[in-house]
Amino acid sequence: MNKITLFANAKINLGLDVIGKRPNGYHDVRMIMQTIKLHDTLTLKKIRKKGIFIKTNLHFLPTNENNLIYAAIKLFMTEYNLEGGVHVTLEKKIPVAAGMAGGSADAAAALQGMNQLYETNLSLKRLQEMGVKLGADVPYCLLGGTALSEGIGEILTPLPPAPACYCLIVKPKFAISTKYVYENLNLSEITKHPDIDRLITSIEQEDLTMLCSSLGNVLESVSVKEHPELTVIKEEMLSFGALGTLMSGSGPTVFGLFSDQSKANAAFMHFKVGPYGKQSFLTGFFQPD
Repeated sequence: MNKITLFANAKINLGLDVIGKRPNGYHDVRMIMQTIKLHDTLTLKKIRKKGIFIKTNLHFLPTNENNLIYAAIKLFMTEYNLEGGVHVTLEKKIPVAAGMAGGSADAAAALQGMNQLYETNLSLKRLQEMGVKLGADVPYCLLGGTALSEGIGEILTPLPPAPACYCLIVKPKFAISTKYVYENLNLSEITKHPDIDRLITSIEQEDLTMLCSSLGNVLESVSVKEHPELTVIKEEMLSFGALGTLMSGSGPTVFGLFSDQSKANAAFMHFKVGPYGKQSFLTGFFQPD
């Protein structure tokens, strides 16, 4: 095999709780992660020339070691003493710096692609051990689907598929620094934490209404204070019939879950032409084979 094409799916957080901070500055989290059908496309090709070469449709993305795809391939080649080079074509659709693990998803796909391209037959567990060196979300992106994520994000428990629905994604024009959000998160001031166990129950019972009423993200306490527009987006989604809305990760992406396709379509068209939806997508949950 000399060439392979893979999809790198975005994720959203159905629930995100921060339960403590470690001495090294990392936070202990308890999250419900869900991949969605929105994805980037990576094509990896073996080449004789030594090195890692990345071509992308977005001119502002780095194509050197500052790109997680580059870092993933370099790590893989170093660990397994691989010769030659790899050329990567990246078609990026997942919004950048959006709280949707776009970079981590690309890194995960790069590891999976290298595993297949070089027929190393590594287990998911081994790929995840490499992935956590690249970022806390990479092990989950390798797993995909619906999962409970604990520790710093690397302890994963697969869950049954979340109930099917229409998922509206709205990424506003501004960016939010993940580092800033975590540095300004004051756990002692948070009185309401998301009920992660109730979310798990709603998934196990395939109860979309219960799931939507249980959505929660403690990081909103920081991001919404900086950007009140996030509340406006959520309120507008609800006015169009969303059963629940939430900011994903540290933001600024907001998603709304709908059971009614016509309502979801109407909301999508509203945001597509409105002032907040610089990048809007109507999609659904994704479950890997």
